[in-house]
Amino acid sequence: MKTLLWLALLAGTAAAQPADPSKVEIKIVKLAGSVSMLEGSGGNIGVSVGDDGVFLIDDQFAPLTPKIRAAVETLSKKPLRFVFNTHWHGDHTGGNENLANAGAIVVAHDNVRKRLSSEQFMSLMNRHFPPAPARALPIVTFNDEVTFHLNGDEIHVFHVARAHTDGDAIVHFRKANVVHTGDVFLSAGYPLVDVDSGGTFDGFIAAADRLLAITDAQTRIIPGHGPPADRARLAAWREMLVTVRARVKKLADAGKKLDEIKAAKPTADLDGEWAKGFIKPELVVDFAYKSVTAK
Repeated sequence: MKTLLWLALLAGTAAAQPADPSKVEIKIVKLAGSVSMLEGSGGNIGVSVGDDGVFLIDDQFAPLTPKIRAAVETLSKKPLRFVFNTHWHGDHTGGNENLANAGAIVVAHDNVRKRLSSEQFMSLMNRHFPPAPARALPIVTFNDEVTFHLNGDEIHVFHVARAHTDGDAIVHFRKANVVHTGDVFLSAGYPLVDVDSGGTFDGFIAAADRLLAITDAQTRIIPGHGPPADRARLAAWREMLVTVRARVKKLADAGKKLDEIKAAKPTADLDGEWAKGFIKPELVVDFAYKSVTAK
């Protein structure tokens, strides 16, 4: 039940909201330079402040916008200039309409706009989600990469193909040495592969490789969910993904069907570390199986 509730929040439209917004507190975690992370309900928010204004990464749920703005204003009184969406899910885009109405420019990958502007379906929930309001849609989109030159930093954004969804983007503050990964990296749990949105388990591994290539021991990492992390935690995440895939593939190559593979519990020794999140072992095995058996 807990997993389904999280999925409902994850895949919600801009109208989605946490169970009780009045009880949500927005916590500020300062990371490096002018970059901080905001924790609340939904995906982690990244924020850069400085003379050029405020740059926000993801915006959780619409009812939380006043609390999010109040938290940001304790960091800077400058205008909110940009909101960047790491992917289309409602726990990362729910505040788009409110912030666009307040004057922010919403930016995202091409596929984020496509998915927000049309009805979506998640087979994990057997549920359809209507299009987001027009004002919630990104008005600037990109294909492969884009760079913002703000607040004395070079903010390099690049697309990673078919991981959590088909519209995932990673945000790299090159000077501050901070990376926001969206949901292609979770610091405290197994991944969720939104197959209906073009996601693949293999894409998570490729995304981890790209993240490792741009980070070092001092890099602070804002995951899609979970506490801030470092490169060592990211490397452990990649190792877990590769291990799960290899074990599932070995069983599948031996002719085992999905139910038999799940019964074999190939993640048993990993669960103590990675099954603390919302995605349970049986589901991550299912995600890996879809990748290793894809034609």
